[in-house]
Formats: sequence, C-alpha cells, structure tokens
Amino acid sequence: MKVGVIGLGDIAQKAYLPVLATLPGVELHLQTRTPATLTRVADGLRLPGGQRHADLGPLLAEGLDAAFVHAPTAVHPQIVTRLLEAGVPTYVDKPLAYEFADSERLVALAEERNTGLAVGFNRRHAPGYAQCAEHPRELILMQKNRTGLPEEPRTMILDDFIHVVDTLRFLAPGPVDDVTVRARVQDGLLHHVVLQLAGDGFTALGVMNRLSGSAEEILEVSGQDTKRQVVNLAEVIDHKGQPSVRRRGDWVPVARQRGIEQAVLAFLDAVRTGQVLSARDALRTHELCERVVRAVAERSA
Repeated sequence: MKVGVIGLGDIAQKAYLPVLATLPGVELHLQTRTPATLTRVADGLRLPGGQRHADLGPLLAEGLDAAFVHAPTAVHPQIVTRLLEAGVPTYVDKPLAYEFADSERLVALAEERNTGLAVGFNRRHAPGYAQCAEHPRELILMQKNRTGLPEEPRTMILDDFIHVVDTLRFLAPGPVDDVTVRARVQDGLLHHVVLQLAGDGFTALGVMNRLSGSAEEILEVSGQDTKRQVVNLAEVIDHKGQPSVRRRGDWVPVARQRGIEQAVLAFLDAVRTGQVLSARDALRTHELCERVVRAVAERSA
C-alpha cells in the first residue's frame, strides 16, 4: 500500500509517522516543500530517494492508495482538492478549512468522486474518551486550557477549540436543541470561550481559556450519581463513593493514548477493504464551529 504524507511538521513527526513507519505493507512517500526537513525526516526513516517528494505532482504520479495531510490549515483546501480529484482516499488534520464554505465544498467533492475523506478527530478514538461514551452522560464538561495564548477568534476556534466542539458532539446522548456561546475578546484576540449544548435530559459544556495559567485538558461525564473524569487523556478517575484511579500504563505509546494510532488504523483498514469513509458528520462539527465564530464576532462587535 502506497501512503503519502503531506506536510512534515510537529504533528506528522511526533504523532503520525511513528505509527505509519511501523505498519507492515505500507510504503511511505513523504512530501514537503522544505528540502532540509524532507531530508532529515526521510533519512531518519531510511527512505530511498524515490519516496521523497518536493511537490505534490510527483507524489500523485506514484499512484497513491491513501494520503495523510498534515500541512498548515490554510493550504488544506488546495491539497485535499487535488487528492480527491485524483481519487486518493484522504485523511486530513482538523479542520478541513478555516472557512465553512471550503469545508462544505470538500465534503461534496469527496461524495461526488466517491472517494473516502476522514478528518483527524483523534479524541473519538482515545481510550479514556471512548470509555466515557459508555458512561451515563446527563452532564458533560470539557476544559481545554492554555497559558499565554490569546488568539484571533477564527484561528483559535477552528485550530484548537474544534476538538472541544467535536468531543461534546461525540458524547452528547441525544439531539441538541439549544446552543449558547459566551466569550471574552479583547483587542481582537479571543481570551476564552464557553459553548453550551443542551437537549432532552442533558447539558454539555465546553470551555477554553487561553489565559488560564495552565495547559490542561479535563473531561468529566456524570449521571445517575456517578462521575467519570479523564485528565490530560492519560488518567481516568471513576467517582462513586470513593474515587478509583486508572493511569496510562508505563509502556502505552502516546499515539495510542491520544487515539491517533487507532484513527490511523481505522482509516487504512477502510481503504484496504474498499469502504468509502464520509466526512459528513465531521462537517457538522465544522458547521457548529462556524456558529461559535459568528457568535463571538457578534459579542465583540
């Protein structure tokens, strides 16, 4: 199986390539326009010259069976369009695009070409979060905070807060009939944002504070007098009377803990079996993010 990896930044090097490089039957082809990075990464993986590409054209000429896109968000529409038009099943880092119209067009193109398209919402595959889907969920609370990182609203929401939005959608136990957004914007930068989703018998709250004094990610689901808490995707604490703590095993890879390994395997398994993955559900997460962006803009006007 020929698999292209487009964009060789931190996420590709730290999370995806360590998984892809160990899979049997996978012939990796790397592409980036940064020669020094291409040489360094490909040398580290001991890839021959024929599997190193400075441009997308020569990469596509290899006849890829699948592709992973880890390039900057701004160029996602251009790259993903070319891959889909070439009939290459594509896995792309979230978000598909900064503008919802572009995301919508890419999903429509994938459907028109009957070509698989997947968006990298790895938290749906993370063991701690997947286990929360089996827990009573009358109240869901997710915090994903940073320190000293206020940012332009659209960039922050689509590049980072989208993980919170998608996790709330994933864990919501029923249809959402109410959406509320609160935010603080100062000098054009988003300091914090709060999203509330509510439906019959449940409320889901997502919080991101970019001036929190701490980098942390905490998920809590509770209901029927029990609570499950996941701290930084690594520690699961069940509360029913006395708390019970389960920590990530010493030898569990970070990529598996964060759901990246599982997401990669699920995508490649679908490609091998001829299953055409749809990004239609992922598009609904992008649509909700667009609602958040607009609500923040209205509050800061």
